[in-house]
Amino acid sequence: MTDLIPVVPHSPLRQRLIDDMTLRRFSRETQRNYLRDVGRFATWLGRSPHTATAEDVRRFQIEQQDAGVPVPTMNSVVGALRFFFTHTLDRPELARKLVRTAHIRKIPVVLSLEEMKRLLEATTCLKHQAALSVAYGAGLRVSEVSALKVSDVDSKRMLLRIERGKGGRYRNAMLPEGLLLLLRDWWRAGRQQGIMRENGWLFPGQNAQVPLSTRQLYRVVVEAALAADINKRVGMHTLRHSFATHLLEDGVDIRVIQALLGHAKLNTTAFYTRVATKTVRSITSPLDKLLLPSGAATDG
Repeated sequence: MTDLIPVVPHSPLRQRLIDDMTLRRFSRETQRNYLRDVGRFATWLGRSPHTATAEDVRRFQIEQQDAGVPVPTMNSVVGALRFFFTHTLDRPELARKLVRTAHIRKIPVVLSLEEMKRLLEATTCLKHQAALSVAYGAGLRVSEVSALKVSDVDSKRMLLRIERGKGGRYRNAMLPEGLLLLLRDWWRAGRQQGIMRENGWLFPGQNAQVPLSTRQLYRVVVEAALAADINKRVGMHTLRHSFATHLLEDGVDIRVIQALLGHAKLNTTAFYTRVATKTVRSITSPLDKLLLPSGAATDG
């Protein structure tokens, strides 16, 4: 039982999985999620997962589905187990037994420009306003906002350097002029408070040694939405959804938006066409092109 991941926190098998993920530069969040999901399987199995059989993998998926585990959660577990079986255990035949389930993506909540303005103005301090402005103004994920360092702000090229975003990928995000000015205001205020350091976190937590956590950022945006009287379910990802949708409505090429968001696949970005209402309204219907006889609309 020494390799049972949930029971022995520093088992050789667990460490091997960590080493495999670190070698591929997986983010801390991805590593945490993979350890959790592999641990879920090990707990269900009741023994070391290196002894798993194809039938075990099959029964695990069936029982999780019967237990009502949400599709996105199960797909996350499948991704973690595929990596574990393929790279850590070198048993790709087990990975092939795992099934990803298609699910219908819900149309994301998007704030209007007026709602976005109210939200930012409803924040209670400059640090929170700057953090939410970065999420919206550059279209960043909450984990990317949390992980930003002062040195990631490139004011000469007007870019934000994103290190190890989703999938461990590096990219540059946009840095609008207004956002740069706000960050400079926050830098001066943070220096006066004694929590900003030259090579430190852009948004330090209560302890300047650690960044503002994703959980704290989520709490900030929820409280700001309530204070702004926004009757929508708002989270940090809502700001990223709004960024992409507003760019699309302004006519920015979808491939440019894909690069800014750091999406690996174009169809992920194309999903925003479903919520870009200005784009829909700008299209001329074929009906409008029909030359109906005068008075036809009044005929019985």
